[in-house]
Amino acid sequence: MTARQPQHGQEPLIEIRNLTKAFGDNQVLRGFNLQLFAGENVVILGKSGSGKSVLIKCLIRLMEPDGGDIQVLGKSILGLDQGALDRVRTEVGFLFQGSALYDSMTVRENLRFPLRRHPERAQGVGEEQLILASLRSVGLEHAIDLMPAELSGGMKRRVALARTLILKPRIILYDEPTTGLDPITANEIIQLMLKLQEELGTTALIITHDMDCARVISNRVIILYDGINYAEGTYADLSRSEDPKVRAFFKDVNQRHHASI
Repeated sequence: MTARQPQHGQEPLIEIRNLTKAFGDNQVLRGFNLQLFAGENVVILGKSGSGKSVLIKCLIRLMEPDGGDIQVLGKSILGLDQGALDRVRTEVGFLFQGSALYDSMTVRENLRFPLRRHPERAQGVGEEQLILASLRSVGLEHAIDLMPAELSGGMKRRVALARTLILKPRIILYDEPTTGLDPITANEIIQLMLKLQEELGTTALIITHDMDCARVISNRVIILYDGINYAEGTYADLSRSEDPKVRAFFKDVNQRHHASI
C-alpha cells in the first residue's frame, strides 16, 4: 500500500507562517512555513535537536511560539482563549512518541478517558460502541480488557492510535510513530497509517527520522534545517537532490540501495 494522493485546490487545514521560537540564545525556529492540505500525509525530517518536537508542540500550543502565525482549520490558534483552543484541539489528534497510555487503566478505560472529557462525541452512538469501533480499526478489539503492561510495543502504539481516533479528528499529528519498534512492527504501523488515510480520509503531519517510514507514508517531505523549511518535495525528488544538505538525509538510504544492486 502507498500513500493516497490528495486533491489540492482547497484551503489548507493547517498553515504555519514565519514561525519563530528561541530558548535563550538558541534560535530553534527561524521563520518556518508549512501548508497541510486535506487528505495528505506530510513528513517533516530533521536531525536530532533541529526543532521537530518544538514545532509540533507549538502547533497545538503545548508550547508558545515567539512569533509568526498558526492557522488550524481556518482559525489563528495563537489568539484563542482556552475554551476555543480546546475545541480546535478536539479536531487534532496527537500520537505521542511513547504512546502515553495510562498504566493504571485498562485499554477500555484508556479509550474512555477522552470521551469523558468530550461526551458530545459519543452522543447517538454510545461510549462502548465507539471504543469497540476504534479498537477494531487498529485490529485490537480482543485487547479491550488488557492492561498496558500486558501489551507489546506495537500493541501500545496501536492502542494509542485508537485513542487518538476515538474523537474522530480531522488531522492527526504523529510524533516519531515507529521509534523503538522492530522493523516488522514498524512496517505494520506504517501500513496501518496508510490504511487510515485510505479508509477514513485522515490528514496527517508526521515527525520522523525513519527514512523507510518517510518513503512509504509521505505525499510530501519537508526538511527542517537551521530553523526553516529548507527543502520540500516528494521523497523521490528530494532523494535525487544535488544539494549536500539534502543529500545528507538520504546518504545511508542511497548506500543501502547501491549495495543491493
